[in-house]
Amino acid sequence: MREPIIPENEVFLEMLGKTILLVTESKQLNILGQTFRPIFSGKVVEVTNGYITLDPAIIKMHNAPFYKFPTPLSFPMEAISVFTEFDPDRRIPLI
Repeated sequence: MREPIIPENEVFLEMLGKTILLVTESKQLNILGQTFRPIFSGKVVEVTNGYITLDPAIIKMHNAPFYKFPTPLSFPMEAISVFTEFDPDRRIPLI
């Protein structure tokens, strides 16, 4: 049985099953030698009291703005700077 979501995290639970845009507090991240801004989109598939998981997780990189990460990505809630519902077909400038 899953632990009940605490009231402070209910805002994330409301996003379960929805596609969101998520930005973390880091200035930049690096995966496989590619440095990029911490901007992600994806469907929220799991919410716990510590993490939110996106699947598929799309990384918004300058040279590959729709890079689909091969596995679900979990983000610690305390590292999330901004999140909002998002149309996955919408293009956003990354320059």
